[in-house]
Amino acid sequence: MKTTPLDIQQQQFKVRFRGFDVHEVDRFLEQMAESFEMLQRENEIAQEKIRRIKLESQGYKEREETFKRAMLNSQKVMDQMKTNARKSAELIIAGAEVKAEKILNKAHNRLAQLHEDMTELKRQRMQIEVQIRSVIETHAKLLDIGKEGMEAMDEEDSKLKVLKQGT
Repeated sequence: MKTTPLDIQQQQFKVRFRGFDVHEVDRFLEQMAESFEMLQRENEIAQEKIRRIKLESQGYKEREETFKRAMLNSQKVMDQMKTNARKSAELIIAGAEVKAEKILNKAHNRLAQLHEDMTELKRQRMQIEVQIRSVIETHAKLLDIGKEGMEAMDEEDSKLKVLKQGT
């Protein structure tokens, strides 16, 4: 049976010849002692629960702080990774642009060299054509001279034949 503070305040003892009934007072005191002992145990249990809950709560708060720090660190790492990736991409693009520019310059230089080579080949062709024409003209003149010489020899041979026949 639980005793409430009101029960204690309203408890009345029978008065006897020499005061209160000792057995009744003793019984009441025993009940009160049991009730207080039970309340003390309950209070200790409650205090222990409160302490554990506070410890758990503190642990949760610490974990929460750890998670917050971890999330912030993760965010910083992600931001840094994004920045690094962006810089790396910019470097790759810049490298590709430089490479492309070099390729274009080589192509332009090669094209200019090909134009120079074509011009030189055309000049050489014209020079060879002039030389061949010169050789052909020289040979034609030689042929003409040879033909004239042959005609002159043929004429002399005819004269000699005529002279031989006349003799």
